[in-house]
Amino acid sequence: MKKHYLLALLFFSISHFSQIKGTITDEKGNPLPFVSVFEENTYSSTTSNEQGVYQLNVKKLGQNKIIFQYLGFKTQKIDVAPEAKALTLNVKMQEESFTLNEVIIDPKNNPANAIIKSAIANRKENSEKTARYTADFYSKGMFKVKDLPKKLFGQKVDLGADMASNLDSTGTGILYLSETLSKITFEKPNKIKEKIIASKISGNNRGYSYNTASLSTYDFYDNTLEFSINIISPIAFNAFNYYTYTLEGTFFDENNQQINKIKVKPKRDKEPVFEGYIYIVEDSFAIYAVDVDIPGYRMKQEFTEKMNLKQTFTYNQKNKIWSKNSQTLAFNAGAFGIKFSGQFNYIYSNYEFPSSFEKKTFGNEIVAFELNANKKDDSFWNEIRPIPLTIEESTDYVKKDSLLTIRKSQKYIDSVDAKNNKFKILDIMMGYDYKNTFKSRSFEYKGLLDLTSASFNTVQGLNIGSGFTFKKWNEENGKSTTINTDVNYGFSEERLRVTGNFTHRFNSINYATLSVSGGTKVAQFNSANPISKLINSVSSLFFKDNYMKLYNLEFGQINYVQDIANGVNLNAKLGYEQRKPLFNTTDYSFFKRDDSYSSNNPLAPNDFTTPAFEKHNLFKATLNARINFGNKYISRPDGRYNFKDDKYPTVLLAFEKAFAGSEKKYEFERIGAAVQYDLPIGNKGILGMNFKAGKFFNAENISFIDYRHFNGNQTHIGQADRYLNVFNLMPYYSNSTNKSYFEAHLEHNDQGFIMNKIPLLNLLKSTMNIGFHALAIPDRKPYSEFTIGLDNLGFGKFKLFRLDYVHSYQSGIQQNGIVFGIKILNVLD
Repeated sequence: MKKHYLLALLFFSISHFSQIKGTITDEKGNPLPFVSVFEENTYSSTTSNEQGVYQLNVKKLGQNKIIFQYLGFKTQKIDVAPEAKALTLNVKMQEESFTLNEVIIDPKNNPANAIIKSAIANRKENSEKTARYTADFYSKGMFKVKDLPKKLFGQKVDLGADMASNLDSTGTGILYLSETLSKITFEKPNKIKEKIIASKISGNNRGYSYNTASLSTYDFYDNTLEFSINIISPIAFNAFNYYTYTLEGTFFDENNQQINKIKVKPKRDKEPVFEGYIYIVEDSFAIYAVDVDIPGYRMKQEFTEKMNLKQTFTYNQKNKIWSKNSQTLAFNAGAFGIKFSGQFNYIYSNYEFPSSFEKKTFGNEIVAFELNANKKDDSFWNEIRPIPLTIEESTDYVKKDSLLTIRKSQKYIDSVDAKNNKFKILDIMMGYDYKNTFKSRSFEYKGLLDLTSASFNTVQGLNIGSGFTFKKWNEENGKSTTINTDVNYGFSEERLRVTGNFTHRFNSINYATLSVSGGTKVAQFNSANPISKLINSVSSLFFKDNYMKLYNLEFGQINYVQDIANGVNLNAKLGYEQRKPLFNTTDYSFFKRDDSYSSNNPLAPNDFTTPAFEKHNLFKATLNARINFGNKYISRPDGRYNFKDDKYPTVLLAFEKAFAGSEKKYEFERIGAAVQYDLPIGNKGILGMNFKAGKFFNAENISFIDYRHFNGNQTHIGQADRYLNVFNLMPYYSNSTNKSYFEAHLEHNDQGFIMNKIPLLNLLKSTMNIGFHALAIPDRKPYSEFTIGLDNLGFGKFKLFRLDYVHSYQSGIQQNGIVFGIKILNVLD
């Protein structure tokens, strides 16, 4: 009943708005986009659209003072006499006449520096004035593409019917258009509660937009603003280390307050800094407006060419507060001749600034949707929407929405599927996909030449794989069922192995998932699979190094995983395993044909007859928990989406028990724990940490398979983005243990803090990594290694490589080596 009352109240307040609308141009008649329009001393505000058209809702007409504010133009205040419910008010704006007193600017007497120093000194006081508030929030987001080809690298570019329906023959048009209307409650530094009142996506009747206030908060009163990395604010406490400032002029606003226009320039081009203009109010030294650019390479986002961020603030004489009323975030990006652009407009209105909030105001739910928030009709949006649609946007809505009914009909969907489901004779070799979109099910056959399943090892020789996958899903409730089988044949071993898996996800709220699997496969002794098939194939065929040690596993297991509480995920598994030793069956390689491979026994590389273990079987039960403290989430009718709180670590707990073995000696228990944490160090980078510890019980004579193995690396090739779970020079099974263990991984990425300041090297636009890794186990000297290297290396926009120098030490033995990281390998394998 309460929800219905609030909804009725909302519609009542909307219907009692009076509306002022019109077009804003310059003196030559050119439309002015994104002009701030607001009623004096209120928080009723809007902006004009790209065509200069605006509409402002006010409580009633009668002696309103409407203010038009636009950077570079004189602010206008227009009195509105009592009229009917709607009023058309067209406005022509004049360019601002900036004044600048004649001063001799020298390094010791730069007037801009004095203003910025005062802005920094008053930063805390000005920030506190908007430290907590409630407000109405509106956002409109749009992505556009230009010159999108029909094929890329020989593969068809498929955006889906929803996104591609408004592209012209050249592949140009709107890909995505959405709007959101919400009520927000905010308290600095980062507490937020947002209730989505209405949400709309062009051509999508589900319409759950991601344009939320929680994902678009940029505060220049903070020292840094978070993009992909932290960008230094022009009024940060250490801003003079990064920027130079020039006072380009002053002007007076409608309240006769002096506004200083200051040009902001970076001292070093590659630093994470803005460039553009910041407008500071004299005396209070509050922010009046911001108009800054960020080149993509400064954010370590090479495909982004430039991002622009504009903010405008309005002054309320009643409470003496400058508050943000509009924000625009725009960007250009591109690759392979394809150009993308995006623009997000945000309007904040109807502010209230309470002195405090009740204790339970904020919780872990940061965004929630009102019932039927995605079902609002056009009349609702036309009345409440603060930024009028452009002709292009209106056309996109009309075209995509009119096609929606057709595209959702079974006849249309079946016709599209029939075209894509056509079988070709080459599909026998290359693979085949069948999809019934209307019934939400699909079938996939991998083909006989599935390159992702082909590899080489000394046990199987060349081995290839194929498989089948059936999937059924329900987008409304998040249910899905997947059944798949994989087959693998080793030519040298002359053996076929088959595995099967059934997985059912019950919902997308707690993500409860049940899976049952079984079959026969080759498995690495280290179940974490530290050696990829691709890297092992290259090492073997080219260098005759067979690091991958394998055994035959016949298994059956059942697994259940679920979020049992906010931030707490539980995974329980029960399985039967039969293990058999395997031996080399081939000595083939491209080179070094006179040399021999090492054996498949990780404990005795020169013993080709003694197996690493005896054939045996056992049952194994494992229970794993993942805890994300302070976990935040967005609640949507179709699911719950979790966001880890970066302030807290992630804790992993594990219990493993082997029982009912073919011999008693194979039975054991193990407990384990891990703590993972990323510590942000301001603009100086991120320190990543991963600590692990564990202990075995009753495990004196267990199989070597069940030992705790550690992720070593003898290939000198790194595959991960970060080395927080690997020892870069340690042999794979040299420190395996069935007792207790402790391992620590630390890696600091400077995110350019050091590299940006080194001449010539800063041209690489790279980042520096410094790492330390240590392992402690009983009856053996500790293993440790230090690393230093460069990340974000590559050619042009493709930064796919990393290079590290590694020094390791254990039991008096020192090693030095180079690890060459190729990030794309973890995707290809």
